Amino acid sequence: MRRLVALILLSMLLPLQAGADEANVQGFDSLQEEQRYRDLTSELRCPKCQNQNIADSNAPIAKDMRDRVYRMMQDGASNEDIVGALVDRFGEFVRYKPEVDRRTILLWATPAIAVGVGLLAVAGIVIRSRRRNGQKTVLTAEEQARADRLLSDKDRE
Repeated sequence: MRRLVALILLSMLLPLQAGADEANVQGFDSLQEEQRYRDLTSELRCPKCQNQNIADSNAPIAKDMRDRVYRMMQDGASNEDIVGALVDRFGEFVRYKPEVDRRTILLWATPAIAVGVGLLAVAGIVIRSRRRNGQKTVLTAEEQARADRLLSDKDRE
């Protein structure tokens, strides 16, 4: 019975937590600003959760990041300024789509390099097998006699 009461109380407290996180969204003057906030928070990754954006994360660091986005928007910062400030603080990891530059070119090029190496390996194997199939193997008289003996022994069994 106590567990049931505790479960009911906890389920009643969950909407309060969700409402606290949505407090920033209700402070905007227009729907465009609110949509801009939602877009920005969905484009930035939570450093603690790693595969969640800051809009969906319940981590304290994500809440701090959402608050910072809200404050910077209220101060008139552009989207690039906001993302740049968070990247400066938390690193390029907070972006789901990192920019292509000297540091990330290997990251972007690795899939193409891997596919290229794989295609070269497959082509090499195919060419070698075709060369081997094109050459006929001729047995010497001794090898032919031995093969015939082995096959005749097999037929007797």
